[in-house]
Amino acid sequence: MASVCFYFQVHQPYRLRRYSVFDTTDAYFDDEKNAEICRKVAGKCYLPANQRILELIKRHEGRFCVAYSLTGVVLDQLEAFSPEVIESFQRLAETGCAEFLAETYYHSLSFLYSREEFVAQVEMQQEKIGRLFGKQSTTFRNTELIYNNDVAQAAHEMGYRAVLAEGADHILGYRSPNFVYCPPKLPIKVLLKNFRLSDDIAFRFSNRSWPEWPLKADKFAGWVNQVNGNGYTVNLFMDYETLGEHQWEDTGIFDFLDHLPGEILKHADNDFKMPSNVAASYEPVGEFDTEHLISWADTERDLSAWLGNEMQSNALQEVYNLESAVKAKGDEALLSDWRRLQTSDHFYYMCTKYFADGDVHKYFNPYESPYDSYINFMNVLDNVAVRAKGTAAASRGA
Repeated sequence: MASVCFYFQVHQPYRLRRYSVFDTTDAYFDDEKNAEICRKVAGKCYLPANQRILELIKRHEGRFCVAYSLTGVVLDQLEAFSPEVIESFQRLAETGCAEFLAETYYHSLSFLYSREEFVAQVEMQQEKIGRLFGKQSTTFRNTELIYNNDVAQAAHEMGYRAVLAEGADHILGYRSPNFVYCPPKLPIKVLLKNFRLSDDIAFRFSNRSWPEWPLKADKFAGWVNQVNGNGYTVNLFMDYETLGEHQWEDTGIFDFLDHLPGEILKHADNDFKMPSNVAASYEPVGEFDTEHLISWADTERDLSAWLGNEMQSNALQEVYNLESAVKAKGDEALLSDWRRLQTSDHFYYMCTKYFADGDVHKYFNPYESPYDSYINFMNVLDNVAVRAKGTAAASRGA
């Protein structure tokens, strides 16, 4: 049997406005731009994709199912700017065929810097999911699939039964990501992304120079069928914005989605499962053991997209250096601003590797350069430090 597990990451950061060293206001975020982007992505991706998936669940009488990880910051923006998207997710929740995973509220790297803050953000996100969708998750997904044995330990201690991770070749070796694994000496199960098949949809789908272009649903289903007898589950993990935003509608991505469940279900041994179902259905075949942190970013599958240069390291360290002062202040607005600055996208914009025309880092970067991003961010952080400590304590470092 091959169980197909679709998991979609849904996230939008609060983007900063241009903030100079002479600014003194605490209006750090570009509300106009954030509203514009939120509504644009809602129209191109969230609303049409949710409607297609709802139709597929009904057409296949519940045999098709999906999972989402919605960050608190995207939910906050959807509530403010596109509440109809929240309603469409609620309709999916009502079917019982959509699972909502746990993650950090602010899509942050807090696990690396403050376990107290990390746990608080996971609890905040789950409270929000429960309030909006009446759901609680037994599966945890860390920001950007950042994972090692310690992440698994933390997820286990918080009561989760499964955790998602990248099926990195340098960890798996000869083994396949199409099985369930466990970390050393822990009962929590690890579900690994099949990055080759996931990336065929997320990144290669519209690439006309790709030998497999055009990718049709029957061809992809054939690749899934090859797993039968050689694995339990095909975990397709990707950004939700793949559907309609990264892969535009005119690429045929929605037609592909529309036909895929039917093609996969033609094989009697295939089905669809949500992550909690995968974890409940299959026992681990071995250990997925890594002390080194991995992620789903770039070819390196490491943390270099957010911690690959001195600017990023300095900015992150300075953010978390303010934790005690911010929390001691007892100012909810200040605490919210500080937490929004933890969102991993801010540090992704500072990444210097491969910053060239056409590279994914440049595509997602609203700044002219990584250095421009760093300076703007640190100007904001200096003002947060003034509010927290009464002095411009944040250092610009490199």
